[in-house]
Amino acid sequence: MLRSTTLRTSVVGLAALAVIGGLAVTASATDGAARKTPRESSLTGSAKLYRADGQQVRFSFDAHGFAPAEPAEPDAPAGTSRGTFRFSHYSADGKQGAYAEGRIDCLLTGGPVATATGIITRSDLPPGAVGKRVGFTVYDGKGGGEKDRVGYSWAVSGIDGPEVPKCLSAAPYETVESGDFTVRHVLPPNPSGNSAASANSAASATSGDKE
Repeated sequence: MLRSTTLRTSVVGLAALAVIGGLAVTASATDGAARKTPRESSLTGSAKLYRADGQQVRFSFDAHGFAPAEPAEPDAPAGTSRGTFRFSHYSADGKQGAYAEGRIDCLLTGGPVATATGIITRSDLPPGAVGKRVGFTVYDGKGGGEKDRVGYSWAVSGIDGPEVPKCLSAAPYETVESGDFTVRHVLPPNPSGNSAASANSAASATSGDKE
């Protein structure tokens, strides 16, 4: 497995917050049925991208959790990210192309946007693809008249390009033609509860330096 060497401390901090993540449900009576309320971020769904020449490009995700599942820094707490991905790219007639699938090792969300990375575990791409980390970014239009969009790490350099760090990908610039992606953003609460106090302390220290 390729391991990222450029994971930033800020992301590790998010991983610490995600330790308490998990999928819980809150029951409420709605038409006599209990409604499940997600308690963690997720990226799910399948879609075909628009291509004017008819090329068949598809992506599928079933990713859940938050922050890197296996942080690179020593002693950093693990996040809860997990799940699977699959993508394929074939010619309009379906006679040429390839697919790849794998496991998610990081998911980060913010509003309607999700960025995920994962390791390819099976593919008919050229040798060397299996074991590579790839990244995806998805924009969920939420059915409000905007199309979902997708970006991916190999858009410029190809699958065999530079190593992709965990939790990083390209902007979601390609438009979905059919299908749907769903992004659910749930930022885990701060288990220490002292973020505000830390911020106030830092502000006081800065103010003191100016005197």
